Amino acid sequence: MSALIIEEKCRDMLLYGYQVIKQFPKHEKHVLGAEIRLSMLQLQRLIVTAFKRYHKKTTLTDLDIELAILKRRVRLAKDLKYIDIKRYQLWVEQLVEIGKMIGGWIKSIKNKQASAL
Repeated sequence: MSALIIEEKCRDMLLYGYQVIKQFPKHEKHVLGAEIRLSMLQLQRLIVTAFKRYHKKTTLTDLDIELAILKRRVRLAKDLKYIDIKRYQLWVEQLVEIGKMIGGWIKSIKNKQASAL
């Protein structure tokens, strides 16, 4: 997998996410908004970590878990009507695309391990 592609997708999602969080009600920018920001930044950190590590399986699992948490937080923001359905759909499309890339990465690591045995 090309590091550049998933890192770019994550960066684009971060930039979009920050713009959406600016639209949150003032009292939620520092609560749910902060949680979402931390989750997005953790996702970015885990991507970099996975590329740097020789044994990637645990980090990729952590990355997949963090993405699932982020999706749930974004859905909560939509359910609480902090973001409209159009913004939510665009954001989730980006998250799903990143998820597919992570899934492919995990699959390629499993295939490498299987062929090494």
